[in-house]
Amino acid sequence: MSHPEIEPGFIVLHGDRLEWLSDAVLEWLREHPLRPLEEEIFLVQSNGIAEWLQWTLAAHEGICAAVRVALPGRFLWESYGRVLGTGIVSARSPLDKAPLTWRLMRLLPELLPQPDFAPLRHFLGQSQRPGGALERRWQMAAQIADLFDQYQVYRGDWLADWAADQSSLRRGDGERMALPTDQRWQPRLWSALRHDLQCREQAQALGRAQVHDQFLAALNAGHPPATPLPSRVILFGAATLPEQSLTALAALGQQMQVILAVPNPCRYHWADIVSGRELLRRERRRQALRNDRDLSAVAPADLHVESNPLLAAWGRQGRDFLNLLDQFDETAALRQRMDIPRIDLFSEDQGGPLLRQLQVQIRDLEGIRPETCTALDDNDHSVVFHIAHSALREVQILHDQLLDRFATGKLQPRDVIVMVPEIGSFAPLIRATFDQYDRKDKRYIPYHIVDLQARDEQSLLQALDWLLHLPEQRCRQSEIRDLLNCPALRRRFALELEDLPIVQHWLAGAGWRWGLSAEQRAALGLPHCGPQNSGEFALQRLCLGYANGDDSHFADIEAYGEVGGLDAALLGPLSQLLKRLEHWQHVLAESLIPEHWGEAARALLTDFFSASDDDDEVLLQNLEEVLRQWQADCAAADFNEVLPLAVFRGAWLEMLDAPDLGRSFLGGGVTFCTLLPMRAVPYPLVCLLGMNEGDYPRR
Repeated sequence: MSHPEIEPGFIVLHGDRLEWLSDAVLEWLREHPLRPLEEEIFLVQSNGIAEWLQWTLAAHEGICAAVRVALPGRFLWESYGRVLGTGIVSARSPLDKAPLTWRLMRLLPELLPQPDFAPLRHFLGQSQRPGGALERRWQMAAQIADLFDQYQVYRGDWLADWAADQSSLRRGDGERMALPTDQRWQPRLWSALRHDLQCREQAQALGRAQVHDQFLAALNAGHPPATPLPSRVILFGAATLPEQSLTALAALGQQMQVILAVPNPCRYHWADIVSGRELLRRERRRQALRNDRDLSAVAPADLHVESNPLLAAWGRQGRDFLNLLDQFDETAALRQRMDIPRIDLFSEDQGGPLLRQLQVQIRDLEGIRPETCTALDDNDHSVVFHIAHSALREVQILHDQLLDRFATGKLQPRDVIVMVPEIGSFAPLIRATFDQYDRKDKRYIPYHIVDLQARDEQSLLQALDWLLHLPEQRCRQSEIRDLLNCPALRRRFALELEDLPIVQHWLAGAGWRWGLSAEQRAALGLPHCGPQNSGEFALQRLCLGYANGDDSHFADIEAYGEVGGLDAALLGPLSQLLKRLEHWQHVLAESLIPEHWGEAARALLTDFFSASDDDDEVLLQNLEEVLRQWQADCAAADFNEVLPLAVFRGAWLEMLDAPDLGRSFLGGGVTFCTLLPMRAVPYPLVCLLGMNEGDYPRR
């Protein structure tokens, strides 16, 4: 079977239902297949859409194969390399956030004495504790690196001006304005970064904004790419996208087929119903005006009559994205050339429950008029608000409401998503409420929690996080018990799960209350507490009881005599654990350079952990890879300063929390997740928790 060539172009599909957009895209792929063994590339902005899309593909085709799902930023960076060559586009730029943080850590002390850097000096001067100034410098460097990383995507024009010693800002209409006095440090710092790269012979390592400009110039000049580009890419479910990314995709449309499936709540042009309308009047409009009426001429006070206020209040980011799309949209020309009958996919129904009436008003750009509203049924629960006096009560109300809805048989747990502003604070309450019934109980509701940080889910990382706070830990008996609940740590010390009740009974009976030893208590600033009720004190009582019996005492030590028989072998692992904790309490209290921190971290992992399953093996490999990458970033930035434990711990573990598409989202039960704007997975029932003033929207 011969496959026709995929015609290049930039095609945009609009629709108010994500399911219809997916059906349209799949039908297009079926009618315009790629060559054998060539993979389809889908770009998504969240792991929820990624997983839902893969399930949808599998349901339609029987299998989801020869499909690659990626983040837009990662795909575009690869495309820059395909067009310009890997000699210009490196896999990791020195102006990326992570390496840039450590370059700033090295440069900031040299620049702070300058007058323009007074705001930064004020921030760094607020720390009073030892090592606090260095920790605050790292926090500030990370924030500035994140800021400059966003500038490279959203405000490349500012960086270009600053590199040319023009300390000003360009507005959206191109007009320049002077920088405020307290922000003059930003262009000075950016110039210092560029100068540092040139002095260290890294000038050829370009930032994202410069690479983007060279990429556009190469495509517009018709230069052939250094490596062949894929035939087609589909951006699915994107509610917003930076202008830089959209411009790059439009440029790629000259040589490959680019399809955008965009969720749009309104079938008409609605950019004129929000503030700043005078800047948004466009000559090119993809969607028609409703009744040929230009809403930009309507007074803002009267706009509620012309459209639903929710669209104006919530649609600013989507409005800007749709306006950008109109500048690049070639769909009308492609429809004539490729004989495409219909592009936009909007529902046609009217009335119904309250929620559907709101959706129809937004879709049809209608105001709230009594004559257009349908009377509600007494049992209409499509939009429900509950007031609760605490977060726990919110979760309990949710649990009761879900049981009531599931009792009808029309809804399943997998049909429900629950979004909260901060999932970490709600996770314990969710577990306490939804785990109150046994899995065999009819009232049990299956659920899963996503978007938690890796440290909140993995027992190995929780144990590692505790160990990396060891110099400041009181080492309570309960903390030691929690530490022994980590399977990888138990395996390292040859302890089994059934040994834990015995060990915990010994620790409680022998009197380990807090502290490893008198020396460790003294390091915490409590030298007069002595060894009483410490770990060393308890272990001496256990060993004396095993050696001499219950009624013996020696050197002011009273024996604990319940240790005997084969169980006495557990004293060895306990003794080894105590010695290693004391050793690392001393090691981690020192400040080390990055190379020595790497050696210490690897030794710490070896001393305390041994993989108990495949998940632990993967996690230990990830920890090693992240550690290697951190050391490479420090080396690339020529940073070799001694760092306290707090800075190393934060830098190492935070790299594990980087977003990716590999984490599971759809688990078959009720999904609890963070409230994010890109999470457009179509669920029949959407619930919100924690919608308190000050919690959402966050500042």
